[in-house]
Amino acid sequence: METKDKLIIRALNGEKLLKPPVWMMRQAGRYLPEYKATRSLAGDFLSLCYNPELATEVTLQPIRKYSFDAAILFADILLVPQALGAKLWFVTGEGPRLSTITSQNDFDLLDDIENIDHVLSPIYKTVSKLSSELPDSTTLIGFAGAPWTVATYMIAGRGTPDQRPALDLIKSNPKVFNLLINKITHATIHYLSKQIDAGAEVIKIFDSWAGSLKGELFDLYCIEPSKIIVEEIRKVYPDIKIIGFPRGATNNGYIKYANATAVDCVAIDSSVDTQWAANELQKITCVQGNLDQKLLVSGGQTLIDETKRIVKTLSNGPHIFNLGHGITPDANPDNVTKMIKAVRE
Repeated sequence: METKDKLIIRALNGEKLLKPPVWMMRQAGRYLPEYKATRSLAGDFLSLCYNPELATEVTLQPIRKYSFDAAILFADILLVPQALGAKLWFVTGEGPRLSTITSQNDFDLLDDIENIDHVLSPIYKTVSKLSSELPDSTTLIGFAGAPWTVATYMIAGRGTPDQRPALDLIKSNPKVFNLLINKITHATIHYLSKQIDAGAEVIKIFDSWAGSLKGELFDLYCIEPSKIIVEEIRKVYPDIKIIGFPRGATNNGYIKYANATAVDCVAIDSSVDTQWAANELQKITCVQGNLDQKLLVSGGQTLIDETKRIVKTLSNGPHIFNLGHGITPDANPDNVTKMIKAVRE
């Protein structure tokens, strides 16, 4: 099947479809027993990310099991800072840890963007393998973290509840903060371009902590870096489709993001009113979302009813069905089957 004929590409081109295409954020993950088995072979999470054979396998597992309309590359948004020279490790039960960037001296220790491929080349190999092994009808999505979200981890050295360390650095040392955002932005352009070269048909920019930026800071550090990424990629790849996810933005923030970045689709989180999205956001872009991921834990008739409600509400415009955030490790795999059935009925 040609790329232009795939359901997700048609939705990203603005087509209203009888049934929306469906995939899930983190669809290759710990809720699947087969994923856990493959991860144990790798030894640890980062080893799994950097093993093209095993990373391809875990990416394909949910495609075989559920026939999603898209596969998203199995990787992590923090591989880019690691490639730039930050130390990265994962603490079991707590998440990622990084060496911190809070001063000019810290920033000066980061590597040149031209050198990041010596770390990231296995990721491109995974994309290439997926491009040749996925079913013809399945769209391959590459991705990266947005500069703001990646910067919050690089500054704090870990995830934080309110991204306060990054917000504080904007005030205390704006020069270093802006140097860091700029470096991440251009490293991300390079990284995503290499994924496209390897076979990615769609790319997604995850700004998981966009909601912590308010007012002018949202414009400066959520919208502007993503706008630059989109513009620079489209100079070389004018036909590539791009999804943006400014998670936690206000309604007006989602509208501003869609208009300013000119992404082909805006993913919305579960806090966004779906009727508002249909009335306002869907006028200007394809909408992706936005089932509450908690319903894949609890299941029941509520899961089915809410899935059908979202599909119906967004049925008058281009829509890709997805969750409002990634599926959680405690989700029931059988509930995923029920969700997909409800979407496709």
